[in-house]
Amino acid sequence: MPSGLHIREAVPDDAPLLAALTRHCWAGTVAASSSGHNESPSRVAQQLQQGGAFILMVDAVVAGSVRWLPLETESGAWEILRMGVHPEFRGEHLSTHLLEAVVHHALLADVNELRLAVRNDQSRIVDLYATLGFELAPELDYSHANPLEPPPTVMRRVL
Repeated sequence: MPSGLHIREAVPDDAPLLAALTRHCWAGTVAASSSGHNESPSRVAQQLQQGGAFILMVDAVVAGSVRWLPLETESGAWEILRMGVHPEFRGEHLSTHLLEAVVHHALLADVNELRLAVRNDQSRIVDLYATLGFELAPELDYSHANPLEPPPTVMRRVL
């Protein structure tokens, strides 16, 4: 990891920070209909109890975050959700560090599959995820998909 970058695991007290960070990172980038724009600290706190999150720091400034939740229907699989990088830090491939942290954490937790979803209006990032070992999985549904939106493209990485 480049100098000045630090990734730490989130704690319950980080729920308000993660909610605000998601809303800020997604503003102007993710469609306004996305539920991420209405992220609340209580929802984040609940997700932290069930799964976890990482916070990315650049020179002690919060720059991004990512969360994961275990799949209720499949043991040994996690869904990655709510990844975002602050606008002033975009273009430096920092999201790859967040994803690599989740992969490493999953390996330590004996998780054998990671899944993520790509919104239809963000299909350009499919190639990015593919370079990190994720493959298209059209046979899978994303359990956190917004029912008011077209279904996202699901990708998986077998560990």
